[in-house]
Amino acid sequence: MDRLNEILTEVSGWLWGWPMIIMLLGTHVYLTIILRFPQRKILTAIRLSVKSDPDATGDVSQFRSLATALAATIGTGNIIGVATAIALGGPGAVLWCWLTGVFGISTKYAEGLLAIKYRVKTKKGRMLGGPMYALERGLGWRWAAVLFALFAALASFGIGNTVQANAIATVASETYNISPALTGAAVSLLTAAVVLGGIKSIARVCGLLVPFMALFYVMGCLYILWVNAPYLWPALKLIVQSAFSPQAAGGGFVGTTVMMAARFGIARGLFSNESGLGSAPIVAAAAQTRNPVRQALVSSSGTFWDTVVICAITGLVIVSSVLAYPDIGFENGATLTKAAFSKIPVIGTPLLTFGLLTFAFSTILGWCYYGERAVEYLRGHRWVLVYRVLYIVSVFVGSVIELSLVWNLADCMNALMAIPNLVSLLALSGVLISETRKYLWQGQLDCEM
Repeated sequence: MDRLNEILTEVSGWLWGWPMIIMLLGTHVYLTIILRFPQRKILTAIRLSVKSDPDATGDVSQFRSLATALAATIGTGNIIGVATAIALGGPGAVLWCWLTGVFGISTKYAEGLLAIKYRVKTKKGRMLGGPMYALERGLGWRWAAVLFALFAALASFGIGNTVQANAIATVASETYNISPALTGAAVSLLTAAVVLGGIKSIARVCGLLVPFMALFYVMGCLYILWVNAPYLWPALKLIVQSAFSPQAAGGGFVGTTVMMAARFGIARGLFSNESGLGSAPIVAAAAQTRNPVRQALVSSSGTFWDTVVICAITGLVIVSSVLAYPDIGFENGATLTKAAFSKIPVIGTPLLTFGLLTFAFSTILGWCYYGERAVEYLRGHRWVLVYRVLYIVSVFVGSVIELSLVWNLADCMNALMAIPNLVSLLALSGVLISETRKYLWQGQLDCEM
């Protein structure tokens, strides 16, 4: 097992190295250019995300579809992941992470558009879609669609399930001295109560949980920034300067290079917002929407909230806290996060605990839907209940076992998901331009398909 873990560590490092970073970031930039900067429509996207469209075809509202995607996307990576990027790449990694989110809006837009364009309706009236349907129906590549669905199903048990359950159990044990087995049982029961009800149950809970947890976390971070006010402007300057000049880092930060800041910042941004991964369009396909571009805009707002807002605020909190308290340690991302938040009186530790618990649980819910749609594509609807039972059991297992092997396997599966998805986005770029021209550039956003 140790040797297998070493092999997976090497494979994961290669898959998420510069070739993948260049491929993902290059796709972000390319789609931004050919789609004429859909980031300009972010306010329209936010407005559409909270606007009901009940007469349109779909299973859930656009808001609940977005909330489910955000539930899966906003996870422990938004807190510990940002700190890991800072610990390894210095404060400049925050800027690279933020820029990745800005450009990633275009890719999430494109994924949402193709999800609606190529979705199918089952005999029972449910809507199914995602990269596997774009690959099969748009390009005729059934083999690539099967590979994507297989990687997505496997990834759901890793990054979407066991690692999140383990994070919850670890926080509960370290903060409140609760047994991991007890935590695992409780989280398993809560997960079962939600996911056995299907997409409507998952979307309903996520629609309630995500806005609350995100608002609470952001408000708490803003309070911390207010406490750290004297260090806020120096933190902003340090983030910008050290993104392009290794000599700019200081104030307790480890020495880094520009390449390190760019690599870890970009990688964390890509991994955090999942733009290009192909997961979010699976639930985007279930949205009630009158045309592909409306849902594409709504989907794009997910990357805005996840990276441009939450990851950026988290980065500011950590960098300003390190400047305010230079004794904070840099052993790893988790240590840096705990140390930075614990320095804030009263609210710091409870805020971190709340963020980790709710973000991790919401990720479990969102990824369950991704996994069951992948399984349904591969084996049919009759296997969905089997998948849900295995998923619930895995929540308990993840709470009580050591997860380094699972982490590395999950990282590999996520990277392998991204490859066929990115190929479909590039190969179908003509469709993206055509649909965007029809509904967005020609002012027909309210028209039916």
